[in-house]
Amino acid sequence: MPTGHSGHRTPAAVSSGSAAPPDREADATDVPAAINGRVIYTCPMHPQIRKDGPGICPICGMTLEPVMPTLDTDDNPELEDFRRRFWWTLPLTAVVTLLAMFGHRIAWPGAALQSWIELLFSLPVVLWAGAPFFVRGWQSVVNRSPNMWTLIGLGTGAAFLYSVIATVVPGAFPADFQSMGRVSVYFEAAAVIISLTLLGQMLELKARSQTSAAIKSLLGLAPKTARRIGADGTEEDVPLSHVHVGDVLRVRPGEKVPVDGVVTEGSSAVDESMLTGEPIPVSKRPGDKLVGASLNTTGAMVMRSEKVGAQTLLSQIVQMVAQAQRSRAPMQRMADRVAAYFVVGVVIIALLTLIGWGVLGPAPSWVYGLVNSVAVLIIACPCALGLATPMSIMVVTGKAATQGILFRDAAAIENLRKVNTLIVDKTGTLTEGKPRFNAVVSAGALSEDDVLRLAASLDQGSEHPLAAAIVWAASERGLPLTKPESFESATGIGVQGRVGGDALMLGNTALMAQADVTVDSLKDQAETLRASGASVMYLAVNQRLAGLLAVSDPIKESTPEAVAQLQRTGIRVIMATGDGVATARAVASTLGIDEYYGEVKPADKLSLVTRLQQEGSIVAMAGDGINDAPALAKADVGIAMGTGTDVAMNSAQVTLVKGDLRGIAAARELSAASVSNMKQNLGFAFIYNALGVPLAAGLLYPFTGWLLSPMIAALAMSLSSASVVANALRLRLARHTAQGMLA
Repeated sequence: MPTGHSGHRTPAAVSSGSAAPPDREADATDVPAAINGRVIYTCPMHPQIRKDGPGICPICGMTLEPVMPTLDTDDNPELEDFRRRFWWTLPLTAVVTLLAMFGHRIAWPGAALQSWIELLFSLPVVLWAGAPFFVRGWQSVVNRSPNMWTLIGLGTGAAFLYSVIATVVPGAFPADFQSMGRVSVYFEAAAVIISLTLLGQMLELKARSQTSAAIKSLLGLAPKTARRIGADGTEEDVPLSHVHVGDVLRVRPGEKVPVDGVVTEGSSAVDESMLTGEPIPVSKRPGDKLVGASLNTTGAMVMRSEKVGAQTLLSQIVQMVAQAQRSRAPMQRMADRVAAYFVVGVVIIALLTLIGWGVLGPAPSWVYGLVNSVAVLIIACPCALGLATPMSIMVVTGKAATQGILFRDAAAIENLRKVNTLIVDKTGTLTEGKPRFNAVVSAGALSEDDVLRLAASLDQGSEHPLAAAIVWAASERGLPLTKPESFESATGIGVQGRVGGDALMLGNTALMAQADVTVDSLKDQAETLRASGASVMYLAVNQRLAGLLAVSDPIKESTPEAVAQLQRTGIRVIMATGDGVATARAVASTLGIDEYYGEVKPADKLSLVTRLQQEGSIVAMAGDGINDAPALAKADVGIAMGTGTDVAMNSAQVTLVKGDLRGIAAARELSAASVSNMKQNLGFAFIYNALGVPLAAGLLYPFTGWLLSPMIAALAMSLSSASVVANALRLRLARHTAQGMLA
């Protein structure tokens, strides 16, 4: 059984089959950005809407946007269309407004002539410039999804239709509808509302386009070509899309690394800051990994490609950022529920305003009722409410990506700030994940070289960092290795297989105990090595102890600072590792971690997360290996090291590209800032409507004599949406105390 410290609490073993990820809202964020070459479009406010081409969202009426922005063009067809409609009709709107304000000073041959002229000038504004609004308003009715376009269509349509009837059939109206010799008309209100709505949409679309800047900057990092070395030694520059796994590529000084791979010849210092936030170039030698889009600064290198296309780290980062930007925050659910009833409620309030003013208001009472009901419909548009959280999410995910922090979805952003307990793996998380071979001890039957040779032969089939250190040590000594047969990995405790006809087992005391192999004869040597922080693995040959091997994994330089910072913020840090208790104790003591667990299996890590959650803790799990995947999926927030396995990153909600735990502090600050920003946006939207609707309805008129013109309501509605977007964009400029740690 695994053993631990701090009250000697030991996670209860559970079935690995219970490692299913927690339930998440199905919002279609995993749908690819393109299918069969066709670009997939989605709604910024409702990411569950997907279409293989441009269109209109059936829920909110917004124009669909590509799931994945491209570098091909910065033009926004909708923005260009609205801009054209706005500027072509703005002079007509100005003329209609001036006639409404000063037309009574003109000596018209007939008072009704002014109404006909206003109708003539307002027709192109309402019917052409406002056509997209009426189309979307009608679609909202057909789709039974009332939205902001429902209100705009009703408001402007009512004002314009009333004015047309008043102009064409003035005799149909009572005398109290007349003013200055003609029936009062409101062509200028309809025209100004259309123009101001177009202006507001232009400002909003322009601001929204800036939220994809982070993805476009990431896409721009990738080089366009690669220099491929052929089998005959000839070299040619080929498009990046023509590079395949296994190709040999040359990377010259000053060039970007084309794809992910490994150095085969040469050495250099590579700048990976564009992906990890680390400004200091990293030394690369044969055998070291290279990340596509990083910059080769000095030396020339030859590399072998290992991941191309969508499999590269850069592509995965872009996909994760895009997916996170399109996901819905839990906070948005409240806004969606409110918006579902909001539009219907506004229409009812507008009708009550019309009737209330018509029955109880001063003459001309029904004219007042019409104007005020139109103002209610316009000012209550829920666009600001709908944009409140999506804009914040899109901005903060882009900003986080530039710091080497990748959020899988909006829920992770919203939940990370609540975390009060952090469970951390040791190897690759607290440590460098690049173990160094320390020692080999024989139990007597075999020589130390034989123990090392057999262990290295078996470990050839393992991807664990400790295995790589043992294989490297054997090759350094020139020991001949044999290919293992029937290789199996007992995740978290060791490996087993056959080498040269012998049955081998290599792992910790838990693996030995399962096979009834006693390790007492080497217990003292093992404890001594573990006390120095080394990881100890026992080798059993044909069910008999053959020896032990010790590998040490240096603690990352950034880890002590990261742990101390997290503890200062009140987070309870717990270490859980598959290494022995003595090794865990040595590492925990060095880092000042009071609570730790050793010889922990994947099921035990999962059990530990579950128990802490049952105690009321909000748990984050940080790890990098396959054995961490169940706990990463179960935790309230799973945090994977970008230097670890793909399985870990796929199981986590947050990925630290650089594998630096200091990124957790930065991510929590971004989480807190984004949630605060979302609350500000939602609060602004609610307050705006809470104050605007009563004012537009004329409730203050009996006390102050104030009435809200529909034109002012349209301006306020447009500015409210633009203000929400502008407030979200402030997150790009926010500076965080942890930011400098990643730079």
